[in-house]
Amino acid sequence: MSRSGFNKMLALKAAFVTESAAIASYHWIGRGNEKAADKAAVDAMRNELNKMNIDGEIVIGEGERDEAPMLFIGEKVGTGDGPIVDIALDPLEGTTLTAKNMANALAVMAFSPSGRMLNAPDTYMDKIAIGPGYAPGIINLDNSPTDNILAISSAKGVKPSEITVCVMDRERHKDLINELRNLDVKISLITDGDVQGIIATTNPSTNIDIYIGRGGAPEGVLAAAALRCVGGQMEGRLHFRNEVEIGRARKVGIDDLDKKYNLDGLASGPAIFTATGVTTGSLLDGVQFNNNYVSTHTLIMNSIDASVQKLRSHRPI
Repeated sequence: MSRSGFNKMLALKAAFVTESAAIASYHWIGRGNEKAADKAAVDAMRNELNKMNIDGEIVIGEGERDEAPMLFIGEKVGTGDGPIVDIALDPLEGTTLTAKNMANALAVMAFSPSGRMLNAPDTYMDKIAIGPGYAPGIINLDNSPTDNILAISSAKGVKPSEITVCVMDRERHKDLINELRNLDVKISLITDGDVQGIIATTNPSTNIDIYIGRGGAPEGVLAAAALRCVGGQMEGRLHFRNEVEIGRARKVGIDDLDKKYNLDGLASGPAIFTATGVTTGSLLDGVQFNNNYVSTHTLIMNSIDASVQKLRSHRPI
């Protein structure tokens, strides 16, 4: 494989990494220990990444260098051979979901050529996202939720009441939810995991038309990499609560604190995205142990051929 090449074999190897992290997390489902669940996923993901023939660097990770054992921003992974890749990851998106044995916990990762993903600081980001099939520019983060819903419903040729909006169930979204209620749209509230909430807009079986709300900036980049693979649209703007968070942005080279990022600004160029279910949810089934075998369910997206695959794997324990 060339050092610049992305192909289906790389995507399958990436899927094995998220599968391994999900399997490691399984043993902590419902045990109330978020840190232990996260550490198990981190250790498994790091171990498998370091076996891959890639020259990889973590650009979206779980912390800074002094916060080991997290997969920290700037950490080098892989054998050093093969393609040079930037990696965005969340070894366990939904630590609380896992600890409480709730739906939609995932192990998530994205690969992209060097310099193609926003090095997002650990802050919040205001986000809006839709799946493929719409005219460019149909959503706008600067427009009101009402205007965006009306644009989507008009494009689909349906009433706003037939639109489903995914929103994280947070106090900060109270006004947003009230505005959506006044439109009589259907609202799908999620407790955690806005990566899967955004990806759900790409899958007709979820019935999610649009994601709106404020969540983690690193998760925004991960979700953008997934949308990059299938042609969705997304806009985001960093949201800072204090000077410490502004400092984090400046540390990674962000000077325009009010910049609005489109999908190209969040993740450009080729991308590979994989997500493996830890607990069963709307997108993927969770890890299962049966008859000395472990089964996993993984979503693989590859921008090279705009393919979306769901892979069921069975391994001996």
